Amino acid sequence: MLILLAAISVACKEIQDKPVVSRTDTSAKFEEPLRPQFHFSPPSGWGNDPNGLVYHEGVYHLFYQYYPNATVWGPMHWGHAVSKDMVQWEHKPIALFPDNKGMIFSGSAVVDHQNTSGFAKDGKVPLVAIFTYHSMQGEKSGATDFQTQGIAYSLDNGDTWAKYEGNPVLGNNGVKDLRDPKVFWHEETQSWIMVLVAGDHAKLYRSKNLKDWDNISDFGEEQGAKGGVWECPDLFPLIVEGTDVKKWVLIISIGSGGPNGGSATQYFVGDFDGTTFTSDQTQYKWLDWGADNYAGVTYNNTPNGERIFIGWMSNWQYALKTPTTPWRSAMTLPRKLSLQKIDDEYVVYNYPLSAVESLADVTKGKEEIISAGENYAEQHENLNNALVSFTVPKQDFKLSLSNEKGEKTALLLDASSNLLLLDRTQSGSTDFHYEFGNKLHYAALENLSNTLEIDIFMDASSIEVFLNKGQYVMTDQLFPSVPYTQLEIENLSTGELHIKDLQVRPIRSVGLD
Repeated sequence: MLILLAAISVACKEIQDKPVVSRTDTSAKFEEPLRPQFHFSPPSGWGNDPNGLVYHEGVYHLFYQYYPNATVWGPMHWGHAVSKDMVQWEHKPIALFPDNKGMIFSGSAVVDHQNTSGFAKDGKVPLVAIFTYHSMQGEKSGATDFQTQGIAYSLDNGDTWAKYEGNPVLGNNGVKDLRDPKVFWHEETQSWIMVLVAGDHAKLYRSKNLKDWDNISDFGEEQGAKGGVWECPDLFPLIVEGTDVKKWVLIISIGSGGPNGGSATQYFVGDFDGTTFTSDQTQYKWLDWGADNYAGVTYNNTPNGERIFIGWMSNWQYALKTPTTPWRSAMTLPRKLSLQKIDDEYVVYNYPLSAVESLADVTKGKEEIISAGENYAEQHENLNNALVSFTVPKQDFKLSLSNEKGEKTALLLDASSNLLLLDRTQSGSTDFHYEFGNKLHYAALENLSNTLEIDIFMDASSIEVFLNKGQYVMTDQLFPSVPYTQLEIENLSTGELHIKDLQVRPIRSVGLD
């Protein structure tokens, strides 16, 4: 679970003023202004970190940090939704509630196929959730051991849950910010591996039964970005594309200190021997350069072994203030992760699942040649529910999306400086927090080909830009007062700009009827 220091005082007030309740509103109407039309968002209330991402018996489970009583952070529950295709989600009742051991912070879920936990009954395979208990009373008292790890299990594919009577399964010896367990089965050692964060580094544990855990190694005390506490770890293998080489990837989110301010997600590529993760990586690597992709983790037990990622589409700088109601925040698009080696550097690509693109209308691409200093423009009914795709040479250009109110969002390529810039300073509502619209966001580009493929997924209140099918990604929230309707491409280079396969494909809503 994530806590921004600025949010703690608000959270404490919520705990004092609001009772913990079992109410569940599952009626997201998809009609509210700024409601995402093809991204997951909670029906009402506050949502943040995706939790317990697991596939079981034909459905993908999405649990998430949830406070149903208000649109600000409060006593954390696990909200729950399921999907068969990762685009159409069904809201389910709240899965896990706070109890006398604390709030239910972030964690993961596994399918215990071998019944190592002993929770199976009548031949039913248990789903086991592993989560952080957070004692607000302990935190307020000044203690450092206010976070412990608990488990719960389900025998009906996540519909109902029972907490383990022996909780917590992992105590705390005075380690502040010990949280966010990601657990997976390690076939080679026939054991469960847990990766936890502990302030500014990660700790790895091993168990044979999901109940008894031993600390086997630590990672990162002298590596990685340290702008904020480490959060939401994930450790998994990927095969380098075009080879049979297996590498391990460790994802770590940081609460502040991202490349464009505030929250962000870094990754390390290395090796895991069943006990120790090692990486000789010296430079920071960011999974997403935008301001609004945080706390993301990947699915366990996917049907074909795919590594599918979902992140929380917000930033702790302003997450409590974004102008939406009766819900606050959404998730990124589900993305497939892959690993490529480019000029001796390992790069994690992330790109939306094909099921997302299938929501877009089929259109025929066209070519446009734009002279130096000139521009090209076209009108559309609603660019806030659209996929804009094109191929462009590595030349200076600016793409703008704007509306009748004069609000606009722009994407600029500075080829000579190897920078991709995203400008949301005039995108719509930006004055709800001074950090939201005060600067351009950038991605520092390396190892680019001379031809670039750009895909822009626009929803009611977000933009996700994918360069070269996920080599570089930028995700930002946007809050225009009315939809964008004009697309304009300006040639900022000294020669002709040849745009190929330009497509603007409307994306249909997955909203409930």
